[in-house]
Amino acid sequence: MKILVTGASGLLGSSVARSLIVLGHEVTTLQRRASGIPGARDVQGSTTDPAAVAEAMTGVAAVIHLAAKVSMAGDPREFERVNIGGTRNVLDAAQEAGVTRFVHISSPSVANAGSSLIGAPAEPATPASARGEYARTKGEGELLALAADSDEFPVLVLRPHLMWGPGDTQLTERIIERSRQGRMPILGSGAALVDTLYVTNAVDAIVAALDAVTRVHGEALVVTNGQPRPIGEFIESLARAGGAAKPKLRIPVAPAIAAGTAVDAIWNLSEHDDEPPLTRFLAEQMSTAHWFGQRRTREVLQWQPAVSFAEGMAALAQHYDR
Repeated sequence: MKILVTGASGLLGSSVARSLIVLGHEVTTLQRRASGIPGARDVQGSTTDPAAVAEAMTGVAAVIHLAAKVSMAGDPREFERVNIGGTRNVLDAAQEAGVTRFVHISSPSVANAGSSLIGAPAEPATPASARGEYARTKGEGELLALAADSDEFPVLVLRPHLMWGPGDTQLTERIIERSRQGRMPILGSGAALVDTLYVTNAVDAIVAALDAVTRVHGEALVVTNGQPRPIGEFIESLARAGGAAKPKLRIPVAPAIAAGTAVDAIWNLSEHDDEPPLTRFLAEQMSTAHWFGQRRTREVLQWQPAVSFAEGMAALAQHYDR
């Protein structure tokens, strides 16, 4: 099958593209810089450019749309341009090209307004109450994708939750680096349960969705390992796997949320090359339970995570010991 993968310069997108090539598919990738993936037809460009999207879409039968602006802060207009406008361009081009399978990669943050989620299903995206511009615009993009769903153009949305593993710079390396610097806090007791997703399990679930979308479509599924852990344990496990000391910094929840709210208000008033040290969304994520029922996800995808939490941590420790 001829498949387009957008956002293939990132860890998840490139890993999905490589996996599809190994399985014998013809893969086209679309991203702003060269993907470097052997065997892929590589189109360099942005999803915000309709011409580049149309070029990448030529001849494909299926699309996996991962490209997004991912950040804890930034210009709202840029989030809208990529996560909403870019998604609209990809959907329009896919429908014009006669694509018959569309898998849209979203985030559980699109349906999280800061309260605890305990064994929760994939609730509908609520952009108006989402925390931060990333979650808001990813929510809008998800709604666009689901609105395009039909029997002729089946759309399935996956929301990977807290993906981690070797090569991950979004979560894994940040926690390890901040732990090494003594700047990684545990908020409150660190006992709030969270579910996470090992990177190769995420890849396998997305590949499985290409088949699943022909059977079930028009809905969103949260994807996790299905092994909730206390957030403090998760952070400490990542730190140890990366050779860092166990985080000792403890911050009460209320002051952390207040500090994150203040950072949200002032961070974009000046130029920054890095991510903010804390946001309200981050403070809430680190202090409230958020884990999700996986029964529906596994039923639809006909998939089980192959790598357990413990096995993933062992692989991560081996990666950093190289």
